[in-house]
Amino acid sequence: MKFTAAQIADILDGKVEGNPEAEVSELAKIEEGTEGSLTFLSNPKYTSFLYTTNASITIVNDDFEVEQPVNTTLIKVKDAYKAFSTLLEYYNQIKLNKSGIEQPSNISETAKYGEGLYLGAFSYIGEQVALGDNVKIYPNVYIGDNVKIGDNVTIFAGVKIYSESIIGNNVTIHSGAVIGADGFGFSPGESGEYSKVPQIGNVIIEDHVDIGAATTIDRATLGSTIIRKGVKLDNHIQIAHNVEIGENTAIAAQTGIAGSTKIGKNCLIGGQVGIAGHLNIGDRVKIQAQSGIGRNIKDDEMLQGSPAIGYSDYNKSYIHFKNLPQTMNIINQLEKKLNNG
Repeated sequence: MKFTAAQIADILDGKVEGNPEAEVSELAKIEEGTEGSLTFLSNPKYTSFLYTTNASITIVNDDFEVEQPVNTTLIKVKDAYKAFSTLLEYYNQIKLNKSGIEQPSNISETAKYGEGLYLGAFSYIGEQVALGDNVKIYPNVYIGDNVKIGDNVTIFAGVKIYSESIIGNNVTIHSGAVIGADGFGFSPGESGEYSKVPQIGNVIIEDHVDIGAATTIDRATLGSTIIRKGVKLDNHIQIAHNVEIGENTAIAAQTGIAGSTKIGKNCLIGGQVGIAGHLNIGDRVKIQAQSGIGRNIKDDEMLQGSPAIGYSDYNKSYIHFKNLPQTMNIINQLEKKLNNG
């Protein structure tokens, strides 16, 4: 797909300096730009590359002054970084704007779907499924019975959505994610064996949620596991049964949240954090990477460590941790002097 400088300037409300008919079909870093590529310059650190880049078109700030001859056509905008981001989003929308039903695929007779459906090959849509408008389902996706999915949802290849799950509008689910598998519920017997506790709840995912690749969200034992509006989940996250995550909370990769824990709004949780079950985490909590949480957390706390303690307390303690060998040497020398005295 090709765009001219004039077309791009029109999208970005920018001004062309150079050849308005210059064409691009790919995006590139400014230092790696080749003929037919589009790049941008916003950081002064990379200014020298403007005069050597082979990119056909470069987006720059409107106050940028050229000091040497350039081979690239310039598009001047108010904010080059923001404009390039807008262009990336526009390009992505076009690239992902697929439609139609590929074969082989299966849509149950009782399933209903809206306008603009894309269903990739080898996908399965179960009984009584309801899909909204502009739903994009890539190949090898499984959607179980009685699932409800809203408008403008993108489900990438290999996702599995178990029965009874409810997904809102403007949700993106990346490849390999599993929504609604059984929670980890087993009852120990007298002789040490385990009996499975039936998991008969579901998963509810509200609007504007992003779910990363290979992330798993378990169905509730009873009731619902709930991912509230605006939550952003990275890759490889485990969310157990009956967990609730509040609005606009962001969680980095490899975090695990045990059953029935409630996490508040606008929290930031780093990678490889472990959170025990049946806890209440307040709003606007910040948890640093690799922390272990085993207690309830109040609003606005910042935590680090395993088990986690107050962030500032951890930093103060760390000074002593790393100096512990020297401190012990001093203590040993003092003991020797006292014993010899």
